[in-house]
Amino acid sequence: MRKALRWLLALVVLIGTVSTAGAATAAEPKAVDIKDRLLSIPGMSLIEEKPYTGYRFFVLNYTQPVDHRRPSKGTFQQRITVLHKDVNRPTVFYTGGYNVSTNPSRREPTQIVDGNQVSMEYRYFTPSRPAPADWSKLDIWQAASDQHRIFEALKPIYSENWISTGGSKGGMTATYYERFYPRDMDGVVAYVAPNDVVNKEDSAYDRFFARVGTEECRDKLNGVQREALVRRAPLEKKYAAYAADNGYTFDTIGSLDRAYEAVVLDYVWGFWQYSTLADCADIPADAKNATDEAIWDSVDTISGFSAYTDQGLETYTPYYYQAGTQLGAPTIHFPHIEKKYIRYGYQPPRNFVPRSIPMKFEPWAMRDVDTWVKHNARHMLFVYGENDPWGAEPFRLGHGARDSYVMTAPGMNHGANVAGLVPDQKALATARILDWADVAPAKVQENPSAARPLAAFDAELDARDVERESALRP
Repeated sequence: MRKALRWLLALVVLIGTVSTAGAATAAEPKAVDIKDRLLSIPGMSLIEEKPYTGYRFFVLNYTQPVDHRRPSKGTFQQRITVLHKDVNRPTVFYTGGYNVSTNPSRREPTQIVDGNQVSMEYRYFTPSRPAPADWSKLDIWQAASDQHRIFEALKPIYSENWISTGGSKGGMTATYYERFYPRDMDGVVAYVAPNDVVNKEDSAYDRFFARVGTEECRDKLNGVQREALVRRAPLEKKYAAYAADNGYTFDTIGSLDRAYEAVVLDYVWGFWQYSTLADCADIPADAKNATDEAIWDSVDTISGFSAYTDQGLETYTPYYYQAGTQLGAPTIHFPHIEKKYIRYGYQPPRNFVPRSIPMKFEPWAMRDVDTWVKHNARHMLFVYGENDPWGAEPFRLGHGARDSYVMTAPGMNHGANVAGLVPDQKALATARILDWADVAPAKVQENPSAARPLAAFDAELDARDVERESALRP
């Protein structure tokens, strides 16, 4: 009888335990989907979600103040994208400084740390432009403040370490963001970022073009450029027909003649920005005896005759506005071309922005950033290409910099990256990025030369080809 009673009591306890465990399990909250978490952020709205294996990819709008100093004075919708991997992974904050791509892609630091990626469209590039547009609110501090607000909105979701990155104007953007909000990011990887500290002093570019590549290649390029100006009359007739066929106009720059010269004077710069020494084989070897068609085709392929039309300039009005108000723009000389063939020279950014938009240059803006980087850089990596003209005026580090580096990839152009560095620098750069992201494996902490990207290369997601831009733009 006692044994039966003990069994009965044991059975009651067991049933009670199972019931309690079941109730506890049922009470556990269901994990909130990442899309719902993103859309719970005030001001965040979904444009679309696109599938990609191993990730979630969202194209979003985020409400930003036109003026971060006076947020009550109007807002606009800024496009961002989120390549979501896992909230427990680090996040890379990318901007190219122009429009944002609405297709899934992964920048080099994102592959290195195997993380998430947030990408931002730069303010005033459509559709991320206030209406009406107050152009005085397009400056590097306002853009950095855009990034700061996005970071603050997303940090509660993506709570691990963050690294900012960008190439060219995007590299400049990442640097300016660090200057104004140095406590946001855990590291910065700025690729091919120009640093035009003194806008009127551009002799570094002349020295660059005097020695880049080989003498044979320089002579071929200079020959085609000169010949395009010597043959101005017949080639401008071809240009006029080309413009008429495509509906191109020249109101902003002022005339077809100005546009033609601007395209031709971009030719040598454009070659070294996007091509390699091996591509010199495609340049007409004997420009004086080349056909008009051969000269036209070479210039059009490298510079793009649509670049300085109204239609070609319109998309890039925000860049030229910034170049003419804060960033600065290069001016170079052409010792291989007689003065009688050059009517305008390198034209200032003012010529590429509609006159209805007022502009005034602020010479202190770049000096401030340059001084700050020299004395305050922390966890910053600058990567340049040996043959990239924009690297002629790079960022440099001073005595106040800590755990920061400037590295140059031999033979590379405007698409220079960590993968193109010499082996010891490549390993060091990779190790520092992993450490800043707080995901460096133990073996890398012990031996930085063992550093490798944590994610396998994805041919579609990690496409490294630099996007070719016609005209002189970083």
